[in-house]
Amino acid sequence: MSRQWNTLADDRRQRLARVGALASGKHVTAGEVVPLLEALLQPGDRVCIEGNNQKHADFLSACLAQVDPARVHDLHIVQSNLALASHLDVFERGIARKLDFCYSGEQGVRMARLIKDGRIEVGAIHTYLELYSRYFVDLTPRVAFVAAQSADAEGNLYTGPNTEDTPAVVEGTAFKSGIVIAQVNEIVERVPRVDVPADWVSFVVKAPKPHYIEPIFTRDPAQISEIQILMAMMVIKGIYDPYEVRRLNHGIGFDTAAIELILPTYAESLGLRGKICEYMSVNPCPTLIPAIESGFVKSIHCAGSELGMERYVEQRSDVFFNGPDGSMRSNRAFCQLAGHYADLFIGSTLQIDLEGNSSTATLNRIAGFGGAPNFGSESRGRRHSSHAWLKAGAESASGISRMPRGRKLVVQMVETFREKMQPTFVEQLDALQLQQDFNLDLPPVMIYGDDLTHLVTEEGIAHLHRCATLREREQAIRGVAGYTPAGLARDRRAVENLRDQGIIQRPEDLGIDARLATRDLLAAKSIKDLVRWSGGLYDPPKRFRHW
Repeated sequence: MSRQWNTLADDRRQRLARVGALASGKHVTAGEVVPLLEALLQPGDRVCIEGNNQKHADFLSACLAQVDPARVHDLHIVQSNLALASHLDVFERGIARKLDFCYSGEQGVRMARLIKDGRIEVGAIHTYLELYSRYFVDLTPRVAFVAAQSADAEGNLYTGPNTEDTPAVVEGTAFKSGIVIAQVNEIVERVPRVDVPADWVSFVVKAPKPHYIEPIFTRDPAQISEIQILMAMMVIKGIYDPYEVRRLNHGIGFDTAAIELILPTYAESLGLRGKICEYMSVNPCPTLIPAIESGFVKSIHCAGSELGMERYVEQRSDVFFNGPDGSMRSNRAFCQLAGHYADLFIGSTLQIDLEGNSSTATLNRIAGFGGAPNFGSESRGRRHSSHAWLKAGAESASGISRMPRGRKLVVQMVETFREKMQPTFVEQLDALQLQQDFNLDLPPVMIYGDDLTHLVTEEGIAHLHRCATLREREQAIRGVAGYTPAGLARDRRAVENLRDQGIIQRPEDLGIDARLATRDLLAAKSIKDLVRWSGGLYDPPKRFRHW
């Protein structure tokens, strides 16, 4: 008996034939989406719901949560970010059973409960690049839901600034005989540019309201503290300056926002313009506006966009990657790759142990990690050099090989205590308990200690890559852990010895007067100041307007 080599294509034709009466060509009305999904989906299907850091196919997700579980059940969801209630409603109703994801954010507590109750079977907690890669290997979606700004009559899609995950989701599905359904904000006669060709799209539906976008990269300068400014000064003078860090990625948070806002002031006073922070892989963060306008940042490639930054980005096409239509096209996969092969990643976390392992997964909350493990890992496949990469490699404590190598700088920037006086530094990560509680194959560690080169707290900088032993590394971490129990248990003589070697540096060792770490250093002290810096181009969301 001869083997059938086109079963996926045949299956796609059969599914499309079943729902033909519910669509007018490729176009489906909003009221027909639930019946279409019930006719289209089959039990056990692998489904990708576009859920990004910011953009969500929220209407299609809500429709999926309304299907009859007797007809559609045991789906396998492969989705990068679970941010909306409907993303977990499908598990509570029995529509979906298995989940492979990257990040859950505010849904982390509810997800933990559903896992405990046996409603969710976790395949793995991925990084972004890891999950996207598996779309093209063993987690290829059978059906994918995506979101776009507009579509034309033929079904060509325009994604606009917030392209994000769409290319990976669509290509992985469409080129394996899968079905792609797009919700759009509007149907137009001609799209500004074709981001997704019509023949890759199976169905288009105009949603009742624009798709959800979360402005997660907006940080109000008014909330930046003097401790964060002090740490930012140490990062610039103790890491960015000596390593001449030109290509980098900043994580989300007020810590990195403080760095961005003292570039035009403190970094300028050190003569560092043209020497640091020139090429970034990061969203168009409003707190970068003063650094862009001051000539520090030359180019930014973005994983997503940011609400209110559209006009500013359009008018700064030398800096951003804009199309002929004038608007930016983001791409999370390419941005992650750019950050992975950059000279430095700097971010924050919730817990760090005494080897430098860190995690944002704490007891009763499985948040995942998004892209941090890719940004914050040693890029061992890298073969091009830079001053920062070569210097970090030369300084690293030698192993068993004599072969010279470079090294990526991976920095965690944290205060010793987080909210409600919970210590950031712990003897053991909650991740180890979570592994047992949720029957995970591995503890959900975000960045492994052997990838971490620098740790920055209000106490100083620990140059961990220069530590020759785990004992030295432990004492270097305890040495900057402040008055946490982990910090108080330090070996004071060992810590002072590490300070004498320059492995630990206090602010005064760097020539920094902590008394100067005031909000006067911020180039912008409010959202209104950022609007002024932009020449009125930045239009912040209403919730950030206080004037």
